[in-house]
Amino acid sequence: MASTQMNDPAVKALVEENSRLKRAIEELTILNDLARAIGALQNSEEIMQTVIRRSLRAVDAEQGVITLVDDKTDESMKTLVRTMVSSRDQQPFHLNQNLLGWMHINRKPLLISNPQDDPRFRGVKWDEAISTLLSVPLMAKSKLIGILTVYNKKSGKDFTDGDQRLLAIIAAQSAQIVENARLYEEEKSYLKLQHELGVAAIIQNNLLPEKMPGVHGYDIAGSSVAAQMVGGDYFDFIRIDESHLAFCLGDVAGKGLSAALLMANLQATLRGQAAITISARDCMQRSNKLLYHSTGSDRFVTCFYGVLNTDEHTLCFCNAGHDSPFLYSASDKPQRLSSDSLVLGMMEEFPYIEKTIPFNKGDVLVIFSDGVTEAKNIADEQFGEERLEKIIRQNLDASADSIIARITEAVREHMGKTEPMDDITMVVIKRQK
Repeated sequence: MASTQMNDPAVKALVEENSRLKRAIEELTILNDLARAIGALQNSEEIMQTVIRRSLRAVDAEQGVITLVDDKTDESMKTLVRTMVSSRDQQPFHLNQNLLGWMHINRKPLLISNPQDDPRFRGVKWDEAISTLLSVPLMAKSKLIGILTVYNKKSGKDFTDGDQRLLAIIAAQSAQIVENARLYEEEKSYLKLQHELGVAAIIQNNLLPEKMPGVHGYDIAGSSVAAQMVGGDYFDFIRIDESHLAFCLGDVAGKGLSAALLMANLQATLRGQAAITISARDCMQRSNKLLYHSTGSDRFVTCFYGVLNTDEHTLCFCNAGHDSPFLYSASDKPQRLSSDSLVLGMMEEFPYIEKTIPFNKGDVLVIFSDGVTEAKNIADEQFGEERLEKIIRQNLDASADSIIARITEAVREHMGKTEPMDDITMVVIKRQK
């Protein structure tokens, strides 16, 4: 009698419908439990671990992995995060890069039985223990953020179309939550970095001279405006003795925090060496050797270093690859102070050259970083040395502070709304008596 009822089409249809409803309820339970489990989490690693574990149970798989990809670089297939969970004590399978590439192109579920013989991946080498796999895209706002892949059913059978449909729903439900958690973590990291940069900017600002040196008969000023929160330019005044004042302007290769750290290193190095020698050449040679041993091969510093003898009114200087400063004397055409020496930190040993020149009454020395002359406007035109020389010549009778202020104003007017690409640093020394 029971056999007869089972053969009845109506009874058979009812049994199938009950089975379908049971599966639907089970799937809804899985999805509901998953939503509750990950909805309260904010850590992306914990969210992904939970998604994988629930996925393994849902499709009875041995191992699963979520691989997030980085779309912020030119390498669109670069792995950003990889989280794996295994239900058995075994070596984790390696995500095949070809699988990631296939998902970038197709962006739809992929079910593979016997991967070694799959025509879509001909010639691709898979882990031998992988007998079947199921991979689905993680899509957030129509953007592929990663893939969820499970390997090998515990029963030894192949994954089914039902497994594929359920895993795709899990991925669709989880993707935005994973992405939101990742963005939240990125924002926290960014805010932490901004705070650290703010602290670094305060520290760096404290490394610059708090006030200008008071030297009888001289008007001296310096200024540095960083292009970013922290910069790589440095200027300083170092009193050696009653009649000798050392000063310098350095420009570290690069920008940002790494340049700022090297700038701090430069300050400590120069101050240490200036304390033990009056010679500009010796100071540069010793500083160069110390910087060479404490920096990488891609890091170097241009530096103009001078020692002003305020009794004899002479200037001894050494120019280590820096833009040649302008020295205005009686002649309308300025003298350029260059000593053809190598930048600091590039070679361990270099025979630096120093020159000594008179610093006469009325002389004006203007030292500047390339952030002044290379400042660009919206038409990509540099401010240039010709404009700089003109501004200085028009303001030779102004105070050292005023000369710097007027140059800075002219540079900003030239740039307009263009963001500065480099630090703007200057030192001006005038002999008044």
